[in-house]
Amino acid sequence: MVQHEALIQQAYTAFNARDIPAVLRTFHPQVRWSRAWEGDYATGHDEVRAYWLRQWQELNPHVEPTAISERADGRLEVAVHQVVKDLQGQVLFDGPVKHVYTVQDGLLQQMDIEQV
Repeated sequence: MVQHEALIQQAYTAFNARDIPAVLRTFHPQVRWSRAWEGDYATGHDEVRAYWLRQWQELNPHVEPTAISERADGRLEVAVHQVVKDLQGQVLFDGPVKHVYTVQDGLLQQMDIEQV
């Protein structure tokens, strides 16, 4: 679990810094990333990168993990505090969200979002 916690922390720190290459190093090559803003999933590093670049042209999300636990099925549940602002600084969302990760080969392979 300690290894997974370090992986999660690394991914969120890099995401909040907008360091896409660093985030992608935590992802499986065939990652499936929930496109909450558009719907469905981005699959693979190139699609995830493109999705984030589109998103960041309109939104400024900041996501901080507040708790990490392992579910009975082996997936990681990450409680996060998410603040999403528009590019003018207006807060669009400020609250808790659950991110659920599947880990494969020591990397984040899928991320799903659940409401709290």
